[in-house]
Amino acid sequence: MENLTFKNGDKMPAIGLGTWKSDPGDVYNAVIAAIKSGYRHIDCAAIYGNEPEVGKALQQVFNDGIVKREELWITSKLWNNSHRQEEVLPALKKTLEDLQLEYVDLYLVHWPVALKNEVGLGFPDGADKFLSLDEVPLTETWKGMEQANQEGLAKHIGVSNFSKKKIQDLVKACTIKPEMNQVEMHPYLQQKELVSFCESEGIHMTAYSPLGSGDRPARSKKEDAPVLMEDKTIHSIAKKHGCSAAQVLISWAVNRGTAVIPKSVNPERIQQNIDSAKINLSEEDLQTIADLDKHYRFIDGAFWAMEDNSYTLESLWNE
Repeated sequence: MENLTFKNGDKMPAIGLGTWKSDPGDVYNAVIAAIKSGYRHIDCAAIYGNEPEVGKALQQVFNDGIVKREELWITSKLWNNSHRQEEVLPALKKTLEDLQLEYVDLYLVHWPVALKNEVGLGFPDGADKFLSLDEVPLTETWKGMEQANQEGLAKHIGVSNFSKKKIQDLVKACTIKPEMNQVEMHPYLQQKELVSFCESEGIHMTAYSPLGSGDRPARSKKEDAPVLMEDKTIHSIAKKHGCSAAQVLISWAVNRGTAVIPKSVNPERIQQNIDSAKINLSEEDLQTIADLDKHYRFIDGAFWAMEDNSYTLESLWNE
């Protein structure tokens, strides 16, 4: 298994189990199956609504002696309703309580979007539930993240869904530099400029929705959306290697030097996903996949761009 190595020597396994859209009732068994299959990296978030069940699964594998806490890499994320500096630590402490852990290995600012705390763990029902980035700058949120790191509650801190410009602005003002940017990445959205920039800054990257997020929420689906898992080129490469299309997509992400967090609650697929580490794509395969880039977002963030709201798709992605 490839690892991403942090400045202090900590290593994060390149392939992790994603838990977004894994329902309570399913995620407990999925986490246990993943750890038994060799996963040592679990990606979580408060907004997923399943951290208490993930926590129960973690305690189960610890109690059964399958792994020790220090052998796992656990990531979680700060939801948008806790972006004020004084709200960050309470949000993280709630996550730690749910996960039954003393610390997370990595804590990320989930989106560069601020909501009023009254919204809770959910999405706003109107523009009046947002706070602009003038009211709560990302630099203020980051101070809370730095405090979490300094107190040992988060071994590493980073961001998610951040553009190059937003990271540049953060780096100029921060004391502790972001160590990770988790964004949507797959052959249809390769993020080449962002990957190059983050690499130049010593910031690791994690790819979410690496299989095209076919089970994404209805609010994120468009009638004319392409289906990544049906791509003929990907299937042709999979046939050549005697593997699945999903395994090609996961191997591609690892080959780029990024981490990748495919989600599944199916034990067989969970095993297949981690087995992607054994697939060696050729330079020809990688070049063929490079030509598939459409700059297409399956999760385009349109749900943040409400009328009479300061957030737009242009301001979200700085494009």
